[in-house]
Amino acid sequence: LSHLYTLVIRSDGTFEVLIDDESVKEGSLEKDFDFLVSREIKDPEAKKQIDWVDEKKIPDPEDKQPEDWDEIPALIADPEAEKPDDWDDEEDGEWEPPLIENPDYKGEWEPKMIENPDYKGEWIHPMIENPNFIEDNKLHRRCNQCTHIGFELWQVKSGT
Repeated sequence: LSHLYTLVIRSDGTFEVLIDDESVKEGSLEKDFDFLVSREIKDPEAKKQIDWVDEKKIPDPEDKQPEDWDEIPALIADPEAEKPDDWDDEEDGEWEPPLIENPDYKGEWEPKMIENPDYKGEWIHPMIENPNFIEDNKLHRRCNQCTHIGFELWQVKSGT
């Protein structure tokens, strides 16, 4: 099955992608592609405060592990298993029933989590203007003599 892919690049720095003459994406050459360095960069002078707390939840200090929690095994002997009739203790060794998952086992204990009263929110690194950024209003002009560009796209399926 063949399709016609079209990339329209406009002189105002915008683009449009068409598949079989239907628009599937529009955007800005500067914002949607990495042709230029970023307009803004993270401020190298800015540092997160030492006392900044960005954990939303913390373990509840009041929550205690139940006394018998660690005594419940993850696996138990299958109570419905029976020693096979042809089992020979001298040849095969002492018979042990197979192990199954214990329905009473609740996993490793972890305290419940509560809202952190000291939570200050996610720290956002301040941005500054990039001194290396140079505006380019002619992003659409990468090849002055070009009028069309062709791409041949192949899709190969595994095993072919």
